[in-house]
Amino acid sequence: MTTTTTAAARAHNVWKVYGTGEAQVIALHGVSAEFGAGQFTAIMGPSGSGKSTLMHCLAGLDHTNRGEVHIGDTKVTGLSDRGLTKLRRQKVGFIFQQFNLLPTLTAQENILLPLSIAKQKPDAAWFDRVIDTVGLRDRLSHRPSQLSGGQQQRVACARALVQRPEVIFADEPTGNLDSRSGTEVLKFLRDSVDQFGQTIVMVTHDPVAASYADRVLFLADGRVVDEMLEPTADRVLDELKRFEEIVDSVKAGEAR
Repeated sequence: MTTTTTAAARAHNVWKVYGTGEAQVIALHGVSAEFGAGQFTAIMGPSGSGKSTLMHCLAGLDHTNRGEVHIGDTKVTGLSDRGLTKLRRQKVGFIFQQFNLLPTLTAQENILLPLSIAKQKPDAAWFDRVIDTVGLRDRLSHRPSQLSGGQQQRVACARALVQRPEVIFADEPTGNLDSRSGTEVLKFLRDSVDQFGQTIVMVTHDPVAASYADRVLFLADGRVVDEMLEPTADRVLDELKRFEEIVDSVKAGEAR
């Protein structure tokens, strides 16, 4: 099944349940959301709100119990393991909090690893453009242990972008970085949207990181509860405080 859409990724009535019986946890309650092509979207919410679960379902890293997920015109739901592997190689890029670089490979080898696995040759002009954008020209021969945390994360960003994926999923990409390195990575992500038309979906708990996005999607208790366009750090923080107050009042009522 294929559809024509301007969304780089979308979820329709997605449910995700873990466990059974009394141990059952409903992580996603019928979530529907679209992520526009060439747009930077941040997903935020309190701990346990389902934001990482939603991203993992969108990226084909986790299966849904009900509902449908699409990456571009490809229906992710129901794909075989082989189909999911192909999808992740050809259409999806990933940036994780832990960098996930191979310590025995140089920065350049780490960046080109997805293409090497897929037995594809890099586009030299595109590779050069990506490298210059992340500012790693003089670090390509260095191994991860010879790079700062910010440089390692920029290697991970370049690795995701060099494939020219339809969408890049970033899971707390600045979580292990100091503020200066985090700012460098966020500026790169912003530039990749503005200059290359890249689509980015980022899970974060940081209002400052979210302020780099075009839109923020807010989750609470596995449901989409609000969204914000043209976010600022202050507006995002105020929204998160409001959610925390609601959750705290509900818990206080349950304890009585």
